[in-house]
Parts: sequence; structure tokens; C-alpha cells
Amino acid sequence: MQIKAAQLPEIEILRRKCMALAMLDALICPEWDYRYFSFNAHWSPGEEMASMRNGEGDDWFLLFDENDAALKGFSHESAVVGANLAKAIQERVPQDFSSFLGEPAFSMAQATFCFWRRGYDSHWSQVNVEDVQWADEDDGSSYLLALLIAPEEAYQEYASDYFEENIPIDAIRAIFAHAPLTASLVASLNPEIEMNEAEEMALEIGYPVAVAPDIER
Repeated sequence: MQIKAAQLPEIEILRRKCMALAMLDALICPEWDYRYFSFNAHWSPGEEMASMRNGEGDDWFLLFDENDAALKGFSHESAVVGANLAKAIQERVPQDFSSFLGEPAFSMAQATFCFWRRGYDSHWSQVNVEDVQWADEDDGSSYLLALLIAPEEAYQEYASDYFEENIPIDAIRAIFAHAPLTASLVASLNPEIEMNEAEEMALEIGYPVAVAPDIER
């Protein structure tokens, strides 16, 4: 199974969802090495970077600039590992995305799926199964990108399974809605984290923080 380009949301919706996933993971699990999702709002001038690493050899990287976005992922168990997808990505993704295509941190030589969209495009494009000799159609995207297109309840299920925490759905929905961080919202996700620590992580992610402290701070 694989995610199709038409299933991905608009660039700004996807950006906000990536930020929310990173903020939730950061609050629930302050130890960076054990998180799946990250977001760097200051990746480089005019660029932001979202990523997912599951510690099992699978990952994806998503680069946003002021208008465009490009995503590359790798599933180590996918049947397409070994296919020359990396070459197809370099040939088919427009050179508008040269920063993405040439980024060493993204391990572009290892890829099983890739999507891109310019700000003026009406839809996402992808390097798909017709572009390389695939063993079958499983590129790992349906598993690795699931939380990018799923409702908030899917994150609650993931957090319960991975972090072994019962995270309240109202707090999850608040983060997905980009409600500014307050001490009470932080405490509902992780009562052991200090507000100043949460603010530092929010600054890296670019997530909003309440201007005025709430009563519990």
C-alpha cells in the first residue's frame, strides 16, 4: 500500500500538522532521541524542516520554504529497497527544489517515496511506481505518513502505544489547533515538564506560546 499524492493536504495544513506532531512528541517525551517527530522552524534562512525517525531505520524529511514543500521518505522493509528511486528523484523533481535535492542530512540516496508541490501548483506530485522497477507497490508511505493525513484520535492511539501514556484527546486537539501553550495545557500533556522547558522547545518548533501566563504558571 502507498499514499497517493491526492491524499496529502494543502502545504500550509501539512506544515501546521507537522508542527503539532513535533510539539506533542516534545512535550510528552522531552528526550529528543526517543521522539518520532521533529520540526525545526529555523532550518535555514527561509526554510523549515519537519522529520520523522522511528529508530528502526525508517524516516522521512519534509522541507518547507516560503511557498513550496518537498518530502522524501525511506522504509527499510519496503520491497522497493534497492530500486533506483534516488536517481529518479534527482531527474524528476524540479530544480526549484535544489536545496531539498542536495541536502546531505536527508540521506537522498535512500528513498522509497517522494512528493513535492510548488505554491502555485493545484496538487502534489510524486515519484511513483511507474518511475522505477518496483518489486511490488509497497513503498512504506501508507505506514510512515499515516499521522499526516489521519484525525487527532490517531495520534492518541500512537502515543498510547509508543509512549505508554493516556493522553487526553482535548489536549491533543488543542495542539493540532495551534492553541498557544499555557502551563495548564502543558501539564495536561506532561505534568513533569517545566513551562520554561516547554517554551524553549516551542521556540525551536515555531509553535505559539501564550503571551500572558495563565493562573497555574
